[in-house]
Amino acid sequence: MAATNINRAILTGNLTRDPELRSLPSGTAVCELRIGVNSRRKDTASGEWVDKPNYFNIKVYGPHGENCARYLKKGRQVCIDGRLDWRDWETEAGKREAIDIIADSVQFLGSREDSGADGAEYVDEFTPVPVGVGADGSAPTDEGQEIPF
Repeated sequence: MAATNINRAILTGNLTRDPELRSLPSGTAVCELRIGVNSRRKDTASGEWVDKPNYFNIKVYGPHGENCARYLKKGRQVCIDGRLDWRDWETEAGKREAIDIIADSVQFLGSREDSGADGAEYVDEFTPVPVGVGADGSAPTDEGQEIPF
């Protein structure tokens, strides 16, 4: 029986720039995102906890990519579920390499005000109903809630 390989990446972070949308020669939309994800580490010299940022390039294909380009803006928090994709190319300076994340899904986190969409209604890719709005029409908040880890 052959071993099963797993290539899965799940990240939450904030967009470090506005999404960039382009089309492949086939007409398929590709949205490129860049997110920053902080890791917390204890500084051995000071004993203080410090954030160390990590940056990831994300590619979102098709209609989901078009939605990302339309509704996301720099600073918006997202959750990415996808797979790692290694690529290499030659330049005058030599061989270059990069690892991208090919998104299978992108969840928009936070409120509509965070989206930069000027109050426009946006649709989560999993359900055809507006997300980010409470039953009373207000945006959800996490103030006063503790993170369990």
